[in-house]
Amino acid sequence: MYRTILVPVDISEEELTSKAVRCALDIARETGAKLHILHVLPISSAIINAYALGYMEIKDKATVKAEEELAMLVDSIDLPNDRISYSISFGSPRDEITSTADEIEADLIVIGSRRPNITTHLLGSNSAGIVRYAKTSVLVVR
Repeated sequence: MYRTILVPVDISEEELTSKAVRCALDIARETGAKLHILHVLPISSAIINAYALGYMEIKDKATVKAEEELAMLVDSIDLPNDRISYSISFGSPRDEITSTADEIEADLIVIGSRRPNITTHLLGSNSAGIVRYAKTSVLVVR
């Protein structure tokens, strides 16, 4: 049924990450799909200002730390190496997730979400944005 499942994760949110990964892994095992884990590092005004001043090491340090943590996460997933991959991108989580889903031709996006509250109702959430803009099915795990 599914060939490629995209699992966007926030490596700083262990509970959300583990729920989404477990759910996606169950689906991948059942359908024979590949998993692609994605972590998006948002570009804040501090990083933009640092780029303008020539501080590329900020990006490099963030990327190295994310790469290490993603590699540990991928190593902990019981799936053959040819069925799991990961990547890191910089930018708006919604935009990066939907564009990565298009690039890898994902059949399904599995993303963790907190219980909605007034803040997410007024400001939106990454999960809600992905559900609205993705061209493929999205499974929101709580």
